[in-house]
Formats: sequence, structure tokens, C-alpha cells
Amino acid sequence: MRDALEKLPEGNPSSPHSEGRAARAALDRARDTAAAALAAQRTEVTFVASGTEAVNLALLGAAARLPRSAQIVTWAAEHQSVLASIRHLQEAGREVRIAGVDRDARVDPDAIRPGTALVSVGLANNEVGTIQPVAQIIERARDVGALVHLDACAGARWIPIPDGADIVSISGHKLGAGRGGLVFVRAGVRIDPRLIGGPQEWGRRAGHEDVAAATAVATALSVCVRKRASRAEAAGRQSRALHQALLGLGGTFTGGQERLPNFATCTFADRRGEDMLMALDLAGIAASSGSACASGSLDPSHVLLAMGLSLEEALGSLRLTTGYNTTDEDIAAATSILQSVLTQTPARA
Repeated sequence: MRDALEKLPEGNPSSPHSEGRAARAALDRARDTAAAALAAQRTEVTFVASGTEAVNLALLGAAARLPRSAQIVTWAAEHQSVLASIRHLQEAGREVRIAGVDRDARVDPDAIRPGTALVSVGLANNEVGTIQPVAQIIERARDVGALVHLDACAGARWIPIPDGADIVSISGHKLGAGRGGLVFVRAGVRIDPRLIGGPQEWGRRAGHEDVAAATAVATALSVCVRKRASRAEAAGRQSRALHQALLGLGGTFTGGQERLPNFATCTFADRRGEDMLMALDLAGIAASSGSACASGSLDPSHVLLAMGLSLEEALGSLRLTTGYNTTDEDIAAATSILQSVLTQTPARA
């Protein structure tokens, strides 16, 4: 894909000269590719710079079209970009409700009540991988006449996106594209732009389009859709092996039984997450204790706290994920390293 991106025209897709027309044609191809992968119309696809921008555009743009009295609902274990957008709306005087989740980070559709006008839910939790009951959420939202924003950034690579959502946010780097993102906006749904200026992206996002990023996102999404099933099977087998190793070392499972296939998440109440992460990093394993979007902070994961874990459990969390290039040999080596490193990691003082 890198070679193809290097050959893309560098012109402005809005310019009438030959280089601009070539860039427009490349952007159109990317949009058609993304639309086909989503079973959508090309006018329903808007390219953006990142998953965070995709979420911001979806929520802030949709809320701008709603009456100020309309209620906006989400759940306490959603991604930071969702919660930050919701709190921004709350600070601006909008009526917001952030509902709780259960011990598995699973959301409850009954949080959607008459008077709710906009709902935001993740396809799957980005920290523990729990797959959410999106179909029930959409059905409940329809009953009360609410729009549904689906944050598919964490899940689109691994599981199908259910039909029925009004707005869907997708992140390029989560698909393996490296950069970029897109927002699906169902025909007939109106959202206000966050970037204003020209009429680009159907008037939803002004500015010179990044043709390379759009092409990368669309191509990666198309590949993911075609290869989901086979890759999910391999990832599931590998993550189960990692989980068994973690549980055998005294870890406690976190997340739901229905989770993304590449997730292995546990907590060690008697260990400090930072100690485990540093030791694993020195041994060649890239692990985390929560979302990468909260990196640089040693605070406990808001997701784990929302799930009802104690402070000690949240501070002792460990999150491992596999990727498309992960091999069974990698898993065997990682299991050996985990057993060596974690048995030597000192208990919390």
C-alpha cells in the first residue's frame, strides 16, 4: 500500500488543473472504496484526519442540529474522545446523561429513555474489548426517536458494523492505515461542520483533503472487511493463549466473554501496572494498562473504575493485543517472556 500512496497526485482536489483533477479522481476512488466496504452511498462518506476528529464531528456536529433541551446519552466506559465531547456539550448547557456499565463494561440499552435525542455507543470497548449490544441500542433508540452515533474505531477492524446506526466514526490507525479517519453519515441525517471554510466533504469538513490518508483509510477498511473472518479466528486463538498465561500467573480476567478476538486483558491486584509495563517493555513486549490516548498518565483507567474494579485492581491492569502480523511463534515467545517477567515483578509495597 505504501508504494501506491507514494504514486498519488499531490494536487488540490478542488483545483481545475490536471494535477487537481488527478487528485480528485484518486479521492473519488477512495470514497467509492470506503462506501463499498460500508455498503453505503458515496455521499455518506466523509474523510477526516483521525478517529478523534471523527468522533468530535459526529457528536458535536449532530448535537448542533438538536434542540437545546434534547437529551444526549452515553456510557461511562466509552473512549476519552466520546466522553470529552459529551462533557464539552454539557459545559455548553446541553442536557447530558452518562450512564454506568456492568462489571464487563457492557452497556444497558435501558439507559435510553423518552426524551433522548442522541445516543453514542462504542461498537466494542477500546480497553477491554467487550462487544456491545449495538442492535438492541439501535432498536431502543428508534423506539424513542433518537439518533445513534456508533464509535467503531476499536471494533471495525475485527467485527462487522451492524446496520442501522445514523453516524459511524472510524479511525485509520486502528485499521492499519497509519493515519486518517472517516465518518459515515446516513442519507438524510444533518450534522454541522467543525471545520468551516470551503464546501469540501459535502460541506461537513472544510479544507484541502488529504488524498493519501483517504486512500489509506479506504484501502485498509476494504481489506479488513474482506479478511475479517480468517484474521479474527487466528487472533482469537492467539489471545486465548495469552490469557491462559496471564491467568496462570495470578491475573484476573477483565472484560466480557463476548469481546474483540485480539484482546487479552487481566488485572493483578498485588502488582503495580507501571512495574509490569516497564519490565515487559525491556523484554520486548509492548503492553499497556489502558487506552493509549491516556498515555503519560499513571492514573487508573476510567474504564476499569467504571466497571467497578477497586483502585488497586485498576492500577494493576495489563492489556495485550495481537495484530494481523502476529504469528503463533510470537505468541509462544511472548508467553515465555510473560512467565519470566511477571514472576519476577515485585508485589505492590
